[in-house]
Amino acid sequence: MAAGLDAAMTTSPLAARSLLFAPGDSPRKLEKAGLSAADLVIVDLEDAVAEGAKPDARHAVAAHLTATHRRQPHWVRINPLDTPHALPDLAAIVPARPDGIVLPKATRADAETLHRYLEALEAAAGLPVGGIPMFVLATETAAGVFDVGNYAGCPRLAALSWGAEDSATALGATSNRDDDGEYDFPYQMFRALCLTGAAAAGVSAIETIHGDFRDAAGLDRMARRARRAGFRGMLAIHPDQVPVINAAFSPSADEVAHAEAVVAAFAAHPSAGTVGLNGAMLDLPHLKRAQALLAMKR
Repeated sequence: MAAGLDAAMTTSPLAARSLLFAPGDSPRKLEKAGLSAADLVIVDLEDAVAEGAKPDARHAVAAHLTATHRRQPHWVRINPLDTPHALPDLAAIVPARPDGIVLPKATRADAETLHRYLEALEAAAGLPVGGIPMFVLATETAAGVFDVGNYAGCPRLAALSWGAEDSATALGATSNRDDDGEYDFPYQMFRALCLTGAAAAGVSAIETIHGDFRDAAGLDRMARRARRAGFRGMLAIHPDQVPVINAAFSPSADEVAHAEAVVAAFAAHPSAGTVGLNGAMLDLPHLKRAQALLAMKR
């Protein structure tokens, strides 16, 4: 088995509640993100950096990664593979040992291509081949939407997310919201496809951004719905969003107590397929959900 494919078999699903974007061309915002309570920082070389600033930004990010003690993992969002910036981004960033690469506007074929690029660059830099995982933004193009269920076995893959803004642009939409302010039907579908595709691939599903960083109540509602549906974390665009997201994706004391009671009930009857608890009949799916919730404890 090739080294990269062997690494793909051991890449763990991404474990992060809050994933905070920071522009790669802003040392002040990078420092602020690194001092936040975010579980993971995404250093952005794509949308947050103007076209003419990208060459300087990639070298500044490489220097930041090399010189900075990272309190939390720092992943780097490179530019899409069909742009002239992606390979220079990777050539500058990989020797600085990023904790992961975020691939935007992608298909499964793009993810495979990134895997091969990373193999070559890791080897050239003397790094463990297969050691840098990837996180794919999988519904930002029309082609990506049709591919979102095809990521099982994808090398290095740790997580999938979806994007409402880029997908709306790709579709030629004038807005991605309906008259009630909720996501319109195509974007609700993209969210569901991302969640299902991540489950099929055995990786984490990460909820997209809430664009109004001043709307803490709306963020809290969105994050709690996402966690209830099966998402394991959420993208953030401002440090003020991080505490809200962390709280929403952390099981409450009541949830933990109930899950522990479910696990204990099955442990007390190891040969039973169903058990009773507080007047309810529980079967193995309830046990698996309780175990998954307990695994989210911090």
